[in-house]
Amino acid sequence: MFSFSVTDCDGAARCGTLETPHGSLDTPVFMPVGTAGSIKGVTPDHVRATGASIILANTYHLQLRPTAEVVRDLGGLHTFMGWDGPILTDSGGYQVFSLAGINNITDDGVEFQSHIDGARMRLDPKTAMVVQNNLGADIIMAFDECPPLPCTPEVMRTAVDRTIRWAGACKTHHGRSDQALFGIVQGGLDVAERRRCAEALIEIDFPGYAIGGLSVGESHEEMVSALGPTARVLPTDKPRYLMGVGMPRDLLAAVQVGVDMFDCVLPTRNGRNAQAFTATGPIRMRNEKHKLDRGPIEPGCDCYACQTFSRGYIRHLFNAGEMLGPSLTSIHNLRFFQRFMARIRELIRKGQLATITDEFPIAAMATPRPDQEEHA
Repeated sequence: MFSFSVTDCDGAARCGTLETPHGSLDTPVFMPVGTAGSIKGVTPDHVRATGASIILANTYHLQLRPTAEVVRDLGGLHTFMGWDGPILTDSGGYQVFSLAGINNITDDGVEFQSHIDGARMRLDPKTAMVVQNNLGADIIMAFDECPPLPCTPEVMRTAVDRTIRWAGACKTHHGRSDQALFGIVQGGLDVAERRRCAEALIEIDFPGYAIGGLSVGESHEEMVSALGPTARVLPTDKPRYLMGVGMPRDLLAAVQVGVDMFDCVLPTRNGRNAQAFTATGPIRMRNEKHKLDRGPIEPGCDCYACQTFSRGYIRHLFNAGEMLGPSLTSIHNLRFFQRFMARIRELIRKGQLATITDEFPIAAMATPRPDQEEHA
């Protein structure tokens, strides 16, 4: 029910086909993020229309509410979300990092204090598997520890040791043959630790491997310096997934070293904050200069927002506090990322990936936050 094959290469960059119980998808692929079982502000039909073939949901947040048991009893995550394509769930391991102020980590697992009501919650390898088995996604992730950056070598080694040990326990407790369990490589910016982690996970033998612990505050150059050596260690016949990375130049750099899968909240988070992605750089939809602009967010874009509404109208929606503004900008951003990845796939097949920045100059830019200066 799960298979991966590489179909074309351009240097280390590659195109492939990933088969899952809920359909196949082409790689490299970008996954929109539905943290709590919803792509924020966008219906599943509109998500499909952007070209998305797989989406991501969050184990920690869904276990807090409504709980994985409720999702299971309501038909599983696909029925619950109204999405009949492939779904990936993370393990909750990232919350070990992002919620460090309200958790306690031991070698056995992590105890959280709910950010919602303060209730105590425990995650460990067995629990992470039970929860994800109940949710029913096509691809699930091993429980891991994402160490902070910077940290001491001792802290990094401990996190890698736990990640390796927990990965083995996850494989033991994983209970569904229709779900592919991926291991997660940790190690921060320490290439030797990443190699050690990757080699240990390869020995355990997973159908796919994720690269975690990046896009947590390091520079683009630091990310690339750790990413290349890590990707080269991983098996060539299995998918490689870079977790939580979404800046266009980061996506391109990762594709160039052989990464196949990506997810990030940027399209919808930035969309809610009035920042729209375009090939020439992001634009701020609240800007006065768009007030009388009858053109679309991005000329040539085929998304619903660009085909139907003007920049002037969308600017009005934001300034009037209308929820349609964030939704339309999110739809455009989701489509932008799918257009970007589709063109990357086309150019890999032609052996011309190096020309992508001619069409998408944003792929060579450091994308600003919504409150920073725009490029277009």
